[in-house]
Amino acid sequence: MKIEDLKNKNLILFEAISGSRSFGLATENSDTDIRGVYYLPKEDFFGLNYIPQISNETNDISFYEIGRFVELLQKNNPNILEILASQEDCIQHKNPLMELLKSEDFLSKLCKDTFAGYAISQIKKAKGLNKKILNPIDKERKSILDFCYILQYNGSVPLKKWLREFPGVSEGRSGLLQEKCGLVSIDNTKGMFALFYDESGDLNYKGITQNEEANQVSVSSVPKEEKPIAYLFCNLDAYSTYCKDYREYWKWVSERNEDRYNVNQYHGQNYDSKNMMHTIRLLQSCEQIFKTNSLNIRVENRDELLDIKAGNWSYEAVINKAENLIKSIEHHHSFSTLPEFPDVEKTTKILIQIRESLYY
Repeated sequence: MKIEDLKNKNLILFEAISGSRSFGLATENSDTDIRGVYYLPKEDFFGLNYIPQISNETNDISFYEIGRFVELLQKNNPNILEILASQEDCIQHKNPLMELLKSEDFLSKLCKDTFAGYAISQIKKAKGLNKKILNPIDKERKSILDFCYILQYNGSVPLKKWLREFPGVSEGRSGLLQEKCGLVSIDNTKGMFALFYDESGDLNYKGITQNEEANQVSVSSVPKEEKPIAYLFCNLDAYSTYCKDYREYWKWVSERNEDRYNVNQYHGQNYDSKNMMHTIRLLQSCEQIFKTNSLNIRVENRDELLDIKAGNWSYEAVINKAENLIKSIEHHHSFSTLPEFPDVEKTTKILIQIRESLYY
């Protein structure tokens, strides 16, 4: 079933403009998002063809089946509560039955987890993005050899530098080949090895690593009479952290929205300014819920929020504002008279009443 089917069969119960336009944050470049509620034909609902949500290909138009809509309201889902709280000038269609669903029957202290919890996850994402932008990782991937060091006097020398500068052991060549090295673990230590060298190759040492993609160093069988020429430390923890950061960074590069990234690079604040604007708005909505026991999605600080979106706030200033809002939410939540959870029994009866009106 598609959105066109909902309209052709008169199944839509509610339809409203959503997103920036509903919040009072629209600019000339803002998209128009549509959210709504529908009900299924009787044979689909009572049969085996239940469809909880229908969206278009770009997800800028989404409709929720009335049962799914109420279920999400009972969970205090921020997006769904904001649909229910749509301003009159954004509502394009509203079946009288939708008047039975009222925000005050759903708002509860659970909003601290759903509104503020989601916002906090976005702040963590912003911090991660900030770290990625400020600390780009070279496309050429390092190997474990870059995390190995030779102990020397009171310090250490990077393994690659040490191999390169070691006095020549064969005529006409300086340096050592990692492939001709053999490592032996040192008891009661972590990441420490005795390093042996076999110029002839007769001893069949395995080398420090067997290939560039190796995730750990190799150990070799070494005759007892052989003497180590150095001691090596492999920082495997640092290598594991690097691999994780490398994988996450280049995954982010492949998936990032280039247009938004370029805007963020243009204003130079090193964070996703549009996302942080909506994060601050969400925190302010949560604060309002516990101050007033109600939800009004039309913002009163449009200029301030658009200033954040434009990148006129530093990253530190935005994070500081978010953290202050979280403290305020905690304070007002502790004194709130809202119930701990929505009244599931009462709101389920309202859903049943709506269905009975629709199907009988």
